[in-house]
Amino acid sequence: MSSSPPAAPPRAGTDDRLVEQGPGVRSGLRDLPAHLNLSTVGAAVVATVFGCTGPALIIINGAGDAGLSASQTASWIFGVYVFGGLNSLLLALYYRQPIAGAWSIPGAVLVVDALGTFTLGELVGAYLVSGALVLLLALTGVLRRVMTWLPGPIIMAMIAGALVEFAIGVVEAGRAAPWIVTSALAGYLLVTRFSKKLPGVVGALVASAVAAGLTGAFVGIDPDTRLAVPALVVPTFDWGAVLAVSVPLTVLIIGAENAQATGALMAASYRPPINSMSLLSGLSGLAAAGFGGHTSNIAGPMTAICTSRDAGPEAGRYAAAVLNGILFIAFGVVSSVAVAFVTALPVELVTSVAGLAMITVLLSSFQGAFGSSRFQIGAFFALVIAMSGVSIAGISSPFWALLGGVTASLLLEFDQFRDRADHSD
Repeated sequence: MSSSPPAAPPRAGTDDRLVEQGPGVRSGLRDLPAHLNLSTVGAAVVATVFGCTGPALIIINGAGDAGLSASQTASWIFGVYVFGGLNSLLLALYYRQPIAGAWSIPGAVLVVDALGTFTLGELVGAYLVSGALVLLLALTGVLRRVMTWLPGPIIMAMIAGALVEFAIGVVEAGRAAPWIVTSALAGYLLVTRFSKKLPGVVGALVASAVAAGLTGAFVGIDPDTRLAVPALVVPTFDWGAVLAVSVPLTVLIIGAENAQATGALMAASYRPPINSMSLLSGLSGLAAAGFGGHTSNIAGPMTAICTSRDAGPEAGRYAAAVLNGILFIAFGVVSSVAVAFVTALPVELVTSVAGLAMITVLLSSFQGAFGSSRFQIGAFFALVIAMSGVSIAGISSPFWALLGGVTASLLLEFDQFRDRADHSD
């Protein structure tokens, strides 16, 4: 008996309002307790551990190398985590979708490099310009029109290519810490096979944590860790900083970070509120900049974790993003102390659990990219470019994957664009 081909990934919503209509915060809050269970809590914890370990160290190490004070470093972390967490709370509750907010990791790398050229005040001025640009683009509605126009298979291929590195990371981590990774795999497979209520990723987290404890892999915590108070940073404006930092940050937010999250939501059959995601990224980015935070946007990897089937039934996965947002806010408030505890986790534990959490998202993305006969050349280009991890002018591979995939399709599959336009309403 023949089976029908996989359904095409859903297009972004057709709501043309500046702020797309959603069920509302009251609805999200009312049903939230019913959706807080082992699946959603487990996904939220995994997303939080992923977002608060290696990424936080990029900021801490970069700030230390640039000679920033403890208060300035704490302010930077406060800005990106607190306002990123607020993005999660507002969007997940209002739309009842697992939309997770955070900040741009490639953007942090870009900023760390720029700290040797520009003052902190000049960088904050550049962050403000970037936030204003994102907000302006959202107000015009151009971002929603672009994401709606992009072929679904190309978006799905970009997501698959961008996230597959996390799955590959599990294999690489196995060489450095075989006992931890083997335990994570065993926990994931056994729980997935024999438990209908407990998600496999929770089994992976518990098993790998036990293995890390037995092998002494946890890192010691500095007893002299003290709470640092965040403070506002006075901006100054420099055209060099605007060109070198504001422009690539803006492209990263709209063309890489938010686009990844949009694709992850589409792969899980949601209709993401693209314009609202962009509007809030611009507004929260402006607020985060006041504390020295380089961005506040929607997070691709964390959204992918919260949208996975391990996070439970589709209707309740938004609870994972809500809890992830709460944990991010708490982390940002006490960041100078919390970092010491979170970074005590061995990197192989975080890598293996995060990679396993991506399995269902990757499967959906590959099926959405190559499950039909349309836009296959463009999807292939997008997949390969995203997998390469290439970064040009400080802009990471997801943006170039979309650009390369669409360019290839326009040149070699233009008839499919024309057919789609002819059949559109």
